[in-house]
Amino acid sequence: MTSARRPTLPVLHALSRQFGCEIRQLIDFADREAMPPGELAAAASTQRDTSPPVSQGEPIPTPLALEGTALVRTVADESAAWAAWAEGSNVGSLALEQLLADIRSLASAYLVEDPVAVFIRTRQLRDRVFRVLEGHQHPKQSVELYVAAGYLCALLAWMSSDFGHLREAETNGRTAWLCAELAGHNELRAWVLSTRSKIAFWDNRIKDAINHARLGASYQTPGSVAVLLACQEADAWSLLGAAAETQEALRSAVGARVSAAGVDEISGVFSCPPIRHANYASSAYLRAGDLSAALRTGEEAIHTLRSHSHGTTAQTHIALALTYLRLGQLDGAAEALDPVLAIPPAHRLAPVTRRMRDLAGELGSRALRSGVGADLQLRIQTWCADSAALSPETGST
Repeated sequence: MTSARRPTLPVLHALSRQFGCEIRQLIDFADREAMPPGELAAAASTQRDTSPPVSQGEPIPTPLALEGTALVRTVADESAAWAAWAEGSNVGSLALEQLLADIRSLASAYLVEDPVAVFIRTRQLRDRVFRVLEGHQHPKQSVELYVAAGYLCALLAWMSSDFGHLREAETNGRTAWLCAELAGHNELRAWVLSTRSKIAFWDNRIKDAINHARLGASYQTPGSVAVLLACQEADAWSLLGAAAETQEALRSAVGARVSAAGVDEISGVFSCPPIRHANYASSAYLRAGDLSAALRTGEEAIHTLRSHSHGTTAQTHIALALTYLRLGQLDGAAEALDPVLAIPPAHRLAPVTRRMRDLAGELGSRALRSGVGADLQLRIQTWCADSAALSPETGST
């Protein structure tokens, strides 16, 4: 912002006290060119005023004795100078628009690309947003930046839990929640709570997982987050063996799917398409002992629904394989697991590896003597042994 009015020495003195700096730090080359030599010399020699602030009610001292018209004009100059600062911003509307586009790209890339590489890029973008937030921008822009920071921290939390680092995931989740609260953004609140429910589930804090899911569902949000929250609640109840609560949560997920309106703000990880819904449902049916529903849901998901991510597709195949196993169909179980066993190590995330170990354990407990059963157990055990924890520090497994 430019102005035809040159800042006066009294205004510069007042601003130096306000911002705790020296006058020479407030003027640029154009200001120096326009200032009379006397004022310029005074400005150059004046150090930052470190005297304590005046008490409320005392007259504010000015560097020069002012009265009448000069005093009124100086006060107006001070207000204009502050307004120029308040109107300034270190971020523009195009930058905010690009930032949201970059977050969408990361959330989608994580579904199919090298997870460690996406984690590193997400961290870099989060750091950029944090630095901008430490500067000055309009209040509405600050809200948008907090929303961006919240989604990025939630994404880092989701990925950290997939890497098996649950404590670090929860730390990022808490920071994401703070950002959502500061922004007053309900859709972000819901997705953060979905993320924290996931973390709690894999950390065996099942009641926390249920509470996070229920709180997230209490927000009126567009898109598919309500579907995922209900699925997560069903998943947690089924692990506790609460059949009635599991069925109720599954019905809520179907109802949320029917009534869903609008689109997901970010999508990618922060979306719940039909195959992700089916993955949760088949696992819940399986734990509840409803093998026919688990088989129907799993087969439909694999054969008719569009894939969502490596992790979702893998877990759907694992649930279907476990269903075939409990039905005594070893050939079907082996066939269902073939795509999972072909996953390269870089994409073997902790939830998938954990479920494969559970499946290997069930195979062992059934004391299967057939060649198919023994071969399948050995293949799973070898796959798990080759699936070391992901290491974001080195970018390797």
